[in-house]
Amino acid sequence: MPGTATIAKSKSSRISKFIQWIEAPVSAAPLAVFRIIFGALMLVSTIRFIALGWVHEHFVAPQFHFKYFGFAWVEVLPPFWMYALHVLMIICSLGIMLGAFYRVAAIGFFLSFTYTELIDITYYLNHYYFVSLVSFLLILVPANAFFSIDAHRNPALQRRYVPRWTIAIFQFQLTLVYFYAGLAKINYDWLINALPLKIWLPANDKVWIIGDLFRYPATAYVFSWAGMLYDTLIPFFLMWRKTRFWAYLAVIGFHTMTGILFQIGVFPVVMIFSTLIFFSPEFHQKLITGLKSLLNKLGFTTTNAATSGTTSSIFGGRKKLVYSFLIVYVSFQLLFPWRYLLYPGNLFWTEEGYRFSWRVMLMEKAGTATFFVKDRESGREGVVVNSEFLNRHQEKQMAFQPDMLLQFAHFLHYHYEAEGLEDPVVRVESYVMLNAHPSQLIVDPKVNLAETEGGWRHKEWILDWK
Repeated sequence: MPGTATIAKSKSSRISKFIQWIEAPVSAAPLAVFRIIFGALMLVSTIRFIALGWVHEHFVAPQFHFKYFGFAWVEVLPPFWMYALHVLMIICSLGIMLGAFYRVAAIGFFLSFTYTELIDITYYLNHYYFVSLVSFLLILVPANAFFSIDAHRNPALQRRYVPRWTIAIFQFQLTLVYFYAGLAKINYDWLINALPLKIWLPANDKVWIIGDLFRYPATAYVFSWAGMLYDTLIPFFLMWRKTRFWAYLAVIGFHTMTGILFQIGVFPVVMIFSTLIFFSPEFHQKLITGLKSLLNKLGFTTTNAATSGTTSSIFGGRKKLVYSFLIVYVSFQLLFPWRYLLYPGNLFWTEEGYRFSWRVMLMEKAGTATFFVKDRESGREGVVVNSEFLNRHQEKQMAFQPDMLLQFAHFLHYHYEAEGLEDPVVRVESYVMLNAHPSQLIVDPKVNLAETEGGWRHKEWILDWK
């Protein structure tokens, strides 16, 4: 049996080899391409958001905003400043794309984008969470060290090589998104009942060429199993050089199809282009060479990256701090999606631990929520017209999510108390349908939600799914 000293030495050796691996110099081209693509996509996405009138619809018009637990202090800005904030996001995304005042631009985009997402939980989407994480990681890496305006203005910043981890961290994040999304699809409804695709696909039977196939139940089963296998395996096929080209064709096909079938904004485009980070440095260098040639033809001068300089000088004395943070970040990303195991009941029903776990397009859930407010002094009870306070999207999302039902109940309590009611009682009758199963009450209609507190603990006032 090996002694304790031998085991410790072996462990130390493995750690040392791993550190050498993540610190090894690799081409900076993939990081530069990723920076350009991400900045360009965020630039287009933000302009589109403003053009569609969503700043007003999402932030200005509603009287009430649903909050993430722990972020109730995040308030919406006055209308002018909400528009100004989105203009700032445009400027920052342009700075990221061009590598101009890069670090300030990355910090500015992360803070402004994440702030807007924290204003109202009803607009939560996995890809918004993904964008926040990527924009945060971009703050930590020297993505402006190669083919950037900053490097052109200050040659001392130029680097042909960067530490491997600065690219691997984005590959890790993308792998996690896909792999966890695939694991989440290994459930009875998705694989055995082909739900919710059995509901969604027939509604898209007008899609060009293949729409007729969506009418057949077998198609839903094929799509369900294919979706699970795709999400679970695609990052590993992208990592392997021999399968990378065919895997990327699958990425294009998969996300093009989801973009056609579902209203999920620019997420398919983000994933199609983000996965290029798995391609070889030579591939990215060819992209940059082509872009340089185009810029030169347009009259813009470009410079080559420095041929000297080591990667160790990029972070200086902050390297240990950066690595310590990365350990915490990676551990959090690996563990946090599993917090749902701490709660009893059907995850899709209670949604306790559902968000931030990369569960993408897994359920069809809808409900109708009727709130009742009663004056304790007179005993008179009335029905609330939800649309007086919420827009249609907020009302739709609230109706089947218990934590939002609770928040709205608290809002109604304070609102009607200010209107003169004596310590009003607020209860709700919310009937919810999950994956074509018969609708049923999700919350005990006898509970006074005004006296019920939220938090991380299991909500015992949520009725069991039957």
